[in-house]
This record gives sequence, structure tokens and C-alpha cells, in this order.
Amino acid sequence: MNKPNRTIAILLALFLGGIGAHKFYMGKPGLGVLYVVFCWTYIPAIVALVELITYIAIGEKEFRKRYWNKLIK
Repeated sequence: MNKPNRTIAILLALFLGGIGAHKFYMGKPGLGVLYVVFCWTYIPAIVALVELITYIAIGEKEFRKRYWNKLIK
């Protein structure tokens, strides 16, 4: 599996976060499906907004540390 790019994850969370596109991209298809199922409640959109802020705030180095290492294990 390819390592996720932070910029793409940010853009997906911003524009398609309510339907979980960033979760599919980050290698979490189960959570992505959950976002799609509950997208009508707008709860996934709110969670995606929080995740977007997290992706922006942590910086590139911390993003790699958090999300690339999980793919290896």
C-alpha cells in the first residue's frame, strides 16, 4: 500500500470528508463505509472537520510518524 500524502488527505477531508473519502485514502475502509452510512446525519462531516484541523495542525513530520507507521504494522 502506498503511504498517504498529507496534502491529499487534507483536501479529501475538506471537500469529501462528510462521506469519508479521506478514510478510504488513509487505508481505513471500514471507517469510510461508516461515514457513508451515516453521512445523512452530518456527524461524519463534523468529525471530518476535526480530523482536517488535526491534519493541518500536526505538520508533515508528525503526520508521517502517526500514519505511515500504522501502515507498516
